Amino acid sequence: MRKNAKIKKVSDAERQTPAEAPESEEVKSTNIRDRPWPVSFDPLHIYLREIKQYPLLSREEEVDLAVRYRENGDSEAAYKLITANLRLVVKIAMDFQRSRVQNLMDLIQEGNVGLMLATGKFDPHRGYKFSYYASFWIKAYIFKFIMNNWKLVKIGTTQAQRKLFFNLRKEKERLEAQGTEASPELLSRRFDVEESEIVEMDQRLNGGEVYLDSPLTKDSEETYKSFLPSNDLPVDDQIADREAKAILHDKLMLFGEHLKGKEAVIFDNRLLCEEPLTLQEIGKKFEISRERVRQLESRLKEKLKTYLEEEIECVNQ
Repeated sequence: MRKNAKIKKVSDAERQTPAEAPESEEVKSTNIRDRPWPVSFDPLHIYLREIKQYPLLSREEEVDLAVRYRENGDSEAAYKLITANLRLVVKIAMDFQRSRVQNLMDLIQEGNVGLMLATGKFDPHRGYKFSYYASFWIKAYIFKFIMNNWKLVKIGTTQAQRKLFFNLRKEKERLEAQGTEASPELLSRRFDVEESEIVEMDQRLNGGEVYLDSPLTKDSEETYKSFLPSNDLPVDDQIADREAKAILHDKLMLFGEHLKGKEAVIFDNRLLCEEPLTLQEIGKKFEISRERVRQLESRLKEKLKTYLEEEIECVNQ
């Protein structure tokens, strides 16, 4: 052994083979078998878990909080009253979501708006239970959301249409289950509306939405927009309108050629001008009163009316 060689102590850990050495934390974390599976992110599940932390209220606590908020404006009391009834909103929203294709979280959000408004309007001295009162507001806002978002185009604006929207399909299914034909005449009597309203709502509920730019068929170049009625006048009406305007323009020019003095100025600067002069300005120009200019203008209009009636009658003949 050489004199300068240094003796190095080998620890027990260094003597171990790689297979025997304990894995470090970093090694463990990179082992695919030890990695946890991705946790699914469900907003509804998280929301339901969060609202469970708010305790339910007894009838006495509910009345006490409502009185504090109504009489003293206690925001903390309103907060407790609202958070204690968040589960009520979820329950009502789930009843609507079962029968209609809507995002449940959207319905819950709208219901929460109704709950907050109910809190501000609730009168505890009337003896009603808050949850009973609030349920009407919650349902109203969920109704409104469903009506506005059922389709791109609103399908119900009147009270009768809203009633049909929520009950027509259910009533038809009930009658058909009993073996009765759900005719528009029978349904109109059940809902106390016109038959035409039944037919119209049934078409709205069963009809789909079509983009105006989409082709009529797969290989067609025509779109649905091509069949929409135009608001433009028909070509023959447009031609007739242009001819009538041209005739009127010519007759006005001929009428103006025979005018002189004050009448010519009034005709050019009052009747034909886009920014007419005032009576005062014309009167100042001729050193006459404003009333005198008005009289001259009135007489000129009568002359023009008579002239046009005679000329147009000759054209028609």
